[in-house]
Amino acid sequence: MTETMNLTAAAFTALGTPRDAVALPGATFDGTVNHPVMHQAVKAYLANQRQGTHATKTRRWVTGGNQKPWKQKGTGRARQGSTRAPNWVGGGTVFGPQPRGYTQVLPKQVRQLARKSALNARAREGALVVIDRFGYDKPKTAQVAQLIARVDATGKKVLILTDGAKPAVHLSARNIPGVEVRPFAEAAAYDVIWSDVVLVEATAIGHELAPVAEKAAEKVKPAKKTAPAKAAKAEKAEAKAAAKKPAAKKAAPKAAAKKAPAKKAAPAAKKPAAKKAAPKKKGK
Repeated sequence: MTETMNLTAAAFTALGTPRDAVALPGATFDGTVNHPVMHQAVKAYLANQRQGTHATKTRRWVTGGNQKPWKQKGTGRARQGSTRAPNWVGGGTVFGPQPRGYTQVLPKQVRQLARKSALNARAREGALVVIDRFGYDKPKTAQVAQLIARVDATGKKVLILTDGAKPAVHLSARNIPGVEVRPFAEAAAYDVIWSDVVLVEATAIGHELAPVAEKAAEKVKPAKKTAPAKAAKAEKAEAKAAAKKPAAKKAAPKAAAKKAPAKKAAPAAKKPAAKKAAPKKKGK
């Protein structure tokens, strides 16, 4: 038995003005998080996305191979009946994939429990934000972008749940990467688990928030976050450069020694040969 929890969530207007936190209704948000059911729902959802149109050709479908390659006996080779047998190059495939369906049907109560668990998980993490009302008159991407920046969800995967179909909200958010819009009643457990932050309209969960005056606040400039791949590449490059420096220093004297030719010792100066003394003349 899981204990019932009283969960609250931050609240904002559709233009991003902060409001007082609101208590989430206990009928849906009671703190229940059933991980096995969520796992089962996600597997079924992903399986239902598969088309199952894969197909391979067995030996009966490969062109050619009607004639026996050589006679049965007398050649010394193994008997063969067709060049399209699986052991031949260009032959058919054995037990290859064939068209089939991957549909998985879950009971309605299991799907509802998985969806409820996913919403409770986001609420317990503080990743669920209540928006009083999406009353956009016309589509405008800047409004949704500012709202996402004000709830500190820039660069994250955001799921916007509206009270019924609202084309203006959908058209405003479809050009923003990582943002999806769904009617609250049509959102699946997978959609909630996929997202990092959930923005849900107050009327969709049974709340009626009184309208507040919008504050004329300055536009929020979202901080530019470096992509993880670029940051990793930069770190690797720095590490390589740092590793090369000491190696280069050690190799420098050796390289210098190799390049500088050894100076040959200068040949010793030859001493001039001593002159032979002239023989003395003998007296007569």
